[in-house]
Amino acid sequence: MKITNDIVYVGVNDKKIDLFEGQYDVPNGMAYNSYLILDDKIAVMDTVDRNFTHEWLSNLDAALGGRSPDYLVVQHMEPDHSANIVNFMKNYPGATVVSSEKAFRMMSNFFGTDFEDRRIVVGEGSTLPLGRHTLTFYTAPMVHWPEVIVTYDDADRVLFSADGFGKFGALDADEDWACEARRYYFGIVGKYGAQVGALLNKAAALDIATICPLHGPILTENLGYYIDLYKTWSSYGVETDGVVIAYTSVYGNTKKAVDMLAEELRIRGCPKVAVNDLARCDMAEAVEDAFRYGKIVLATTTYNAGIFPFMREFIEHLTEMGFKNKTVGLIENGSWAPLAVKTMKGMLEGSKNLTFCENAVHITSAMNDKNREEIKALADELCRDWIAQRGETVDKHDMKALFKIGYGLYVVTSNDGKRDNGFICNTVTQVTSTPNRVAVTINKDNYSYHVIKETGIMNVNCLSVEAPFSVFECFGFRSGRNTDKFEGWEKLRSDNCLCFLPKYINAFMSLKVEDEVDLGTHGMFVCSVEEARVISDRDTMTYTYYQENVKPKPATEGKKGWVCKICGYVHEGDLPDDFVCPLCKHGAADFEPIGG
Repeated sequence: MKITNDIVYVGVNDKKIDLFEGQYDVPNGMAYNSYLILDDKIAVMDTVDRNFTHEWLSNLDAALGGRSPDYLVVQHMEPDHSANIVNFMKNYPGATVVSSEKAFRMMSNFFGTDFEDRRIVVGEGSTLPLGRHTLTFYTAPMVHWPEVIVTYDDADRVLFSADGFGKFGALDADEDWACEARRYYFGIVGKYGAQVGALLNKAAALDIATICPLHGPILTENLGYYIDLYKTWSSYGVETDGVVIAYTSVYGNTKKAVDMLAEELRIRGCPKVAVNDLARCDMAEAVEDAFRYGKIVLATTTYNAGIFPFMREFIEHLTEMGFKNKTVGLIENGSWAPLAVKTMKGMLEGSKNLTFCENAVHITSAMNDKNREEIKALADELCRDWIAQRGETVDKHDMKALFKIGYGLYVVTSNDGKRDNGFICNTVTQVTSTPNRVAVTINKDNYSYHVIKETGIMNVNCLSVEAPFSVFECFGFRSGRNTDKFEGWEKLRSDNCLCFLPKYINAFMSLKVEDEVDLGTHGMFVCSVEEARVISDRDTMTYTYYQENVKPKPATEGKKGWVCKICGYVHEGDLPDDFVCPLCKHGAADFEPIGG
């Protein structure tokens, strides 16, 4: 299979495998991808699993057309990709192995040799010219082993992404990419979100037309979709609005409570309710759902002074994978000494940024009227933001929304008559309470300033601590004059017909401009509050919280040069006066020396 004129697929499909890595059910098999780059010099990208030695070598021989490869690039040493390194070197004794220093140490462990006389060690930024193609290597430690590198081909703009962007299933499996890629990500890579985020930052500076992973299909279209999903997954953000319920039930009474809660959630407008019986479902899919949705309910029985084994296993999977940034509801059942809520909270105490619902459900053997009221109260709490978004029954003059204003970060939305717009703002202040007046200060160079000056209206969205970095990339690093910042977002509108964000906010206010104070470079709009809604009780994101917990930490160790104060992009070497950050588009003035 040709990927480009010079790049050929030589991998294999495993249709006999039942469990990947001995634990993940793969009903549609598994693909072990390998690629061949044909140029003045020929490079082979990775080998395949040991069960497919001869099929792979035959694929390779046919694609080579009588030529011999010059290099074998080893990006990842896991045996499903590296098992045939020795066989390759025996068949092509003139070839050289190209890999990271850590990978060569692993080769010595696996094969008893590190190919000392036939190797090239590469690291961050190393290059390998093949002729028309030049390969550039980037380190990707713990994505998901420490030795991993990924490779960029500048000629055909191809990123060989190792296990990144992989999925379960053979190459010809007819199935949704996101479903099996999500299960693969959280099962295989999920613990290492920070490392995946660092790799995505490196990839953001590359012009990529094709992604070639080591598992799953080659990605050639709509790459933004796949990259955005990876950004959400790696930041432990919310991919799908809704509630997932994970439960165990011995005699059916806990299941009755779960069924009632699911129905109450649907009645209240919950966009999606996913229910997983942990004793019967695929555990990996239940874990996938736990990371996919922003809200989760755990329901189980007290068992041997703890919790039912399947629930214990499930929570252990979550904590092992770095579970965070979620709202958690709890339901327990116990006939004489209920301990499930206490046990589940204890197991999750090391997980970061979890908000436990105030309302819990405490069943003693079978459901009663009190439990039914507890379930309704839990459903009300979980659906509060969706009820507020719908607008039919919400209090549209809930001035407690003003209490959400701090030295925080906000998305201010407007509309220029052609498209919806928004920008990141940290200068929103309540100036009076009788009447309620809010001041919003905006740089005059900002396109939104001119839109708001013309229209006289805006919405202020109070970002909550669950907002991922992608929100700041979307609304802070681009101009609304030539970009549709709401592309891909669900558009919810307040009574003034402006958008408010469907997620990542705890309140919003619709403002009408009453006066403007000219501050030279900035204009301060003094506004009346036309509408105010509280969406959730999540804390408002402060500038400090953003700097410490959301903004990616720049990978500056061992580097000399400059780092962008806005997004963390690292530029090595001298910084030209006219330099523009390729990520956030800020100029040289927003860069500081590394270590300075």
